[in-house]
Amino acid sequence: MTAGEDIAMRRKKLRYRAWHRGTREMDLVLGPYADAHTEAMDAARLDRLEALMSEEDPPLLTWVMGQATPPDHIDLDFLAEVIADHHARLAR
Repeated sequence: MTAGEDIAMRRKKLRYRAWHRGTREMDLVLGPYADAHTEAMDAARLDRLEALMSEEDPPLLTWVMGQATPPDHIDLDFLAEVIADHHARLAR
């Protein structure tokens, strides 16, 4: 596999994982985000998405909904981007 094929496969896997989280609420937050943005992401941004997606759904949902403050290890800038994308979709 070439580097281009490798990153294309990684993007495809991340989009699938974003839509198959285990809770429908997080599917509806991360799925559309991944569909809209993964093709333009480089490896570093894919790393950031993977790190966020490695979190469990219940706490992740509380962070997205603003019900709890994320722990220090969470990439707050990236989380804010995902939340803003979700809010923009809801506003349409």
